[in-house]
Amino acid sequence: MFMNDLFLMCLSSVVLLITVLVGVAFLTLLERKVLGYIQIRKGPNKVGYIGLLQPFSDAVKLFTKEQNYPLMSNFNLYYFSPVLNFCLSLILWMSMPFFTVNFSFNFSILFFLSVSSLGVYTIMLAGWSSNSNYSLLGSLRSVAQTISYEVSLFLILMSFLYMTMSFNIEEMKNYQENIWFIFLMLPLCFMWLVSSLAETNRTPFDFAEGESELVSGFNVEYSSGSFAMIFLAEYASILYMSMISCMIFLGGNIYSWMFFLKLVLLSFIWVWVRGTLPRFRYDKLMYLAWKSYLPLSLNYLIFFFSLKTIMFVFIS
Repeated sequence: MFMNDLFLMCLSSVVLLITVLVGVAFLTLLERKVLGYIQIRKGPNKVGYIGLLQPFSDAVKLFTKEQNYPLMSNFNLYYFSPVLNFCLSLILWMSMPFFTVNFSFNFSILFFLSVSSLGVYTIMLAGWSSNSNYSLLGSLRSVAQTISYEVSLFLILMSFLYMTMSFNIEEMKNYQENIWFIFLMLPLCFMWLVSSLAETNRTPFDFAEGESELVSGFNVEYSSGSFAMIFLAEYASILYMSMISCMIFLGGNIYSWMFFLKLVLLSFIWVWVRGTLPRFRYDKLMYLAWKSYLPLSLNYLIFFFSLKTIMFVFIS
C-alpha cells in the first residue's frame, strides 16, 4: 500500500511539473504577444498558427546552442547555479494542493517560505562565479532587493495566517467560502502583489537585469541552456506566485475552473505591469520596502492578532 502511494505521489508530481513547464512556455508567448500589442506591433506570429509553436522553437534553439563560459569563472558554481535555481523553482510547486494524492502537507506555507528564500543563494552564486563586475553588481542588487521584500512578504503573510491559524495553503479555501480575503484585507493584498513583483525580480523592480546600466545583470555571462534555465525559473516563480495569490485572497478553491482563470488573469497582470511601468530608482525601492511596507504590514499584523485574540476570548 505504501509503495502504491509513493508511486502515485511521484507520478502526480511529474505530471504537475510537466504541466508547469508547458504553462511557462505559453506564458512567455503570452508575454511577447501582450507586449507586442502594448507597443502597437505584432508579437511572434510566424512559427506555427499565430506563433503558437514559438516557445518550443526557442527551447530547441537555446538548448542546442554551444555552451560558452568565461575563462576565469569558478566553473562548478557557474555551471550548477542555474540548474539549482531551476530545480528550486520547480520544488516550490510541490506545496501546491492537488486533487489526487500529492505532497499537500500541513506546513506547506513554511515550505514555500523556506524554498523561496533559498533562491537568493543561487542568484548570488551565479553573479559571483561569473567573475564579471556587471554580473556581481546585478546579483548584489538582486540579493539586497529579494531579502528586503521577503521580510515584508512574510509579515503580510502572517496576517493571513492569523486569520486562518494554519500553515496549510489548502486551509485558505475553507475560510473564504462566504467572502474572499481580498475584500477583508484589500491594502494587504495590493502590498502582497507588489512584493511578489519585487520577489520575482520583475518590472518595475528588475534591478537584477537592469539592461540600460548592467547589460542583463547577473546572467550576462550565461548562454544557451544555462540562460534558458534562469529564464524558466523566473517564469515558473511568476506562475507560482500567481497561484499562491489566488489561494490566499481570491477564494482558493483549486477544484473549480474559475481558479485557473484567476491564475491566468494574475499572470497577465505581471506582463501588463512590465509593458506599462518604467523601472524604479533603487533607493526608492528600498525606501518602499523598509519605510512603507514594513511598518504598515507590522501594524496590520498587530491589528489581526488583536482581532483573533478578542475572538478567542469571546468564544471561550
